[in-house]
Amino acid sequence: MKLSHRLETIASFVPKGSIVADIGTDHGYIPIWLLQQKIAVKAIAMDIGEGPLKRAREHIVLYGLEDLIETRLSNGLSGLYPKEADTVVIAGMGGELIIKILTEGKHMWPSVKRWILSPQSEIHKVRRFLRTHGFCEEEEAFLFDEGKYYTVIAAGPWKGEEAVAENTETKAVYDLYGEILIKQKNPVLLEYLEKEKAKKLSILEKMKDSTGSSRIFSLKEEIKQIQEAEYEMQ
Repeated sequence: MKLSHRLETIASFVPKGSIVADIGTDHGYIPIWLLQQKIAVKAIAMDIGEGPLKRAREHIVLYGLEDLIETRLSNGLSGLYPKEADTVVIAGMGGELIIKILTEGKHMWPSVKRWILSPQSEIHKVRRFLRTHGFCEEEEAFLFDEGKYYTVIAAGPWKGEEAVAENTETKAVYDLYGEILIKQKNPVLLEYLEKEKAKKLSILEKMKDSTGSSRIFSLKEEIKQIQEAEYEMQ
């Protein structure tokens, strides 16, 4: 099976020998690929909808992996139990929903060794949630695929409540654009920041006569944050 650049990047963060739970599995492509490549030893493909789960089952059977990939109807992590999986993938949904799934799936925090998250929105909120709830980011990727930019975050095991107090303060720009990406001088992020800055400057120029507009203030703040990220990446 050939994965898209986005899905292949997500899968690349899975450690060899993992037992993987793919939350919101849709077609089941990630678990199938991980088993084909002998990266995962077992997988649970989970989805809230019967339709996507049926498609996943069909693909799993097609590739002869029904003995190694279990399909399970589940609302987020509710149908997963401690020590059933050591790696959890949550991708293809908004950041607020990912935070909701993590919050409601707190029973899994102590036993999961790696969390692989790919939020499609509110990415800064996901980074902040991890940072303020005892999770440590280990890897991050930023990529362009099929006309869109995507972020993939890999967090290590939950460190417990005692780790939270040590990890609550950081620069706002790190939550917005990713401390790891900034420190790595990620070229795709640099490209994205340049495009975003140009777009916002253009909007600001068109609004220059709208004195006192709250949108103008917001734009100036957003441009300032982009410039701060770019400065750190020099």
